[in-house]
Amino acid sequence: MANLRIADAAELLGVSDDTVRRWLDAGRLAAGTAGAGPKTVDAGSVAVLMAEQSHLQTRVVQQSARNRFPGIVTRVEKDGVMALVEIQAGPHRVTSLMSRESADELGLVPGSRVAGVIKSTNVIVELEEES
Repeated sequence: MANLRIADAAELLGVSDDTVRRWLDAGRLAAGTAGAGPKTVDAGSVAVLMAEQSHLQTRVVQQSARNRFPGIVTRVEKDGVMALVEIQAGPHRVTSLMSRESADELGLVPGSRVAGVIKSTNVIVELEEES
């Protein structure tokens, strides 16, 4: 399994580096493979914890979409019939194009707490270069 630097794990989990270190000491996260370099975190244990946390944030009773990104609205642009809404979800920017009527009914303004829910038949997976 891949290993993550403590700072990278903290960013993904939305916590401080010190919290990740405490979770490693407590066994909530698994340490990466020991080596000559700095201490790392097992990426699989980070993924498990992220999945557990996502269920804690969900208040929807049921839905079929599995890709849910809780965040904050950072921009709303409205024209005649359409609205563009940008959400900052952790390190990710999610953009939605919707009807102006929907944006108005939801009362979307910068600072609104929302979740971008994505249902798609195509998901592209990219392998990031290790630092």
